[in-house]
Amino acid sequence: MRRMAKDLQPAEQRSGWISSWLPSWCPTSLSQLKDAEDKMLKSVKAPFSRQHVRISNGNYLWTLAFTSHIKPHPSLPPQPQPQPHISLPPHTQPHPSSPQPSLQPRPPLVLLHGFGGGVGLWAQNLDSLCGSGAVYALDLLGFGQSSRPLFSVDPQGAEEQFLGALEEWRDRVGLEEIVLLGHNLGGYLAAAYTLTHPHRVNHLILVEPWGIPARPENLDQEKSIPVWIRAMGAVMSPFNPLAGLRLAGPLGPMLLQTIRSDFKQKYSSVFDDNTVSDYIYHLNAQTPSGETAFRNMTVPYGWAKRPMLDRIGQIQPDIPISIIYGSRSSIDSDSGYTIQKIRPDVDIIVIRGGGHYVFADQPDDFNQNVLHILARMEGDKEKRSGVDEKEGK
Repeated sequence: MRRMAKDLQPAEQRSGWISSWLPSWCPTSLSQLKDAEDKMLKSVKAPFSRQHVRISNGNYLWTLAFTSHIKPHPSLPPQPQPQPHISLPPHTQPHPSSPQPSLQPRPPLVLLHGFGGGVGLWAQNLDSLCGSGAVYALDLLGFGQSSRPLFSVDPQGAEEQFLGALEEWRDRVGLEEIVLLGHNLGGYLAAAYTLTHPHRVNHLILVEPWGIPARPENLDQEKSIPVWIRAMGAVMSPFNPLAGLRLAGPLGPMLLQTIRSDFKQKYSSVFDDNTVSDYIYHLNAQTPSGETAFRNMTVPYGWAKRPMLDRIGQIQPDIPISIIYGSRSSIDSDSGYTIQKIRPDVDIIVIRGGGHYVFADQPDDFNQNVLHILARMEGDKEKRSGVDEKEGK
């Protein structure tokens, strides 16, 4: 990466006595989070580098880079390879006798995880997706192994901090254009980034995006929520969404394994133990920086204070938008079809058998659909290039 940061030994950033006390109560540490992520990524066969990318104010974003021209920092070698030969994408390692393609390689694919997630959750997708070109996955500011600063209590201010960090990261890594794919909160931020920096986004891919519709005024859509959940929501509203996980202290890992036992099934083809739940625990038992920002951006039951549906129509019409849903998801896809009414060219894909974590529930179908989007994008680019040549542009 151009101007890639040196390896850092980040110190936890805490605010308030509760935040200072909770990490010591929880059986976690940054070292344990790193080890848990390493276990998640052991199944990835493609070579990659991983580093903290420095941005302003002493912050940094933890980054995985799958691209042949990256020279990783000596202290962070690429993932060891089980096979002696590594086949790189044709456009990154052309045969000496092959003619050079007239078109530049597609812009790198940048993956943004959702709320409470991290780069390790893409473990079943990275090998496949990097086969068509460069791929970057990063931990959002305030999550994972990225720095955990104080965020603004103002929802717009918090959103701008996320976007500012992402733009600084893009500049530091040296990417002119990107294909931006975001899941959940990452989808919301991907759309917001595209609005703010349209000349940097070649294609926007939203995967089960959070924060699209506004909270209904008549609350008819919330009548199905049980009374006890609404009461609990009212009691817990002053607290962060995952505060209970940290308050459980030593019982936290077991609690997570119990209430989110589905994650073991999602990654059963890769892991037969508690690798995934351990990783998710260590992601979210740290200082709740990004989690606090998310809370400040929401109203009860997860609606966005600044819904993206009010703004997404302002995305430049020449930036293609694709939206991926799982057929079994709890996320309402109606907002996607509402976007399609605003932008008829929006492509909506529903993956059968997928839930909210569609990329983990049906990784093969998800990967193939994303690769199809990328291939079609390149095909459209080639057609436009041909038309321009005919017209003498």
